[in-house]
Amino acid sequence: MWEIIGWIGSGIVVVSMLQKRITRLRLVNLVGSLVSLAYSVAISAWPLAGLNAVLAVIQIYHLLRLWRTRDDERTYHAMVTRPESEIVQYIVDRHQAEIRAFFPAFHGSEHSDLAFVVMNRDQVVGIVLATQDGEVAELDVDYVVPAYRDFTPGRFVFGRSSAWKGLGVRRVRSAIGGLDYYEKIGFHRVAGAVGEEPRYELALP
Repeated sequence: MWEIIGWIGSGIVVVSMLQKRITRLRLVNLVGSLVSLAYSVAISAWPLAGLNAVLAVIQIYHLLRLWRTRDDERTYHAMVTRPESEIVQYIVDRHQAEIRAFFPAFHGSEHSDLAFVVMNRDQVVGIVLATQDGEVAELDVDYVVPAYRDFTPGRFVFGRSSAWKGLGVRRVRSAIGGLDYYEKIGFHRVAGAVGEEPRYELALP
């Protein structure tokens, strides 16, 4: 029985390494480490038990750190740039399939007026592209790379960032058929025109 549990623990650790999202990777790895720890203790394999205990502690530490800093202004930064900038084009080209799947009405950054690169410390984790009409910015693309989708950089970009202030934007509106996640970061659902899918809108602080 314990041998089967040992194999299960090893299998879970292997599966964890296949995860694209950082949080999921660490959570699954933690479960695998704990299962392997129980197996190691049961068969009195103390060096292996020590290794798995240390791995579990490391995963717990990083998970706590990730969750503590997910809304920290020192963690995320929205950098204003031009829609035609090289970094924006690189992200759009690299993640083109997903961006078009999430935002089928998007036909290229050259049609956008505003662009933001979302940073996690020194790492690029996403882009925001929008078309501006007076004080309203309508989102064309709000994309976050898979590894950071368990977090909400958008909560900082739209709710706390000062990146919009100098642009005269007072309200941000999702594209038609906007993703449900907008409600989780403070947007409110608004009715579209007859026959249109709903949109989400945020009044900036």
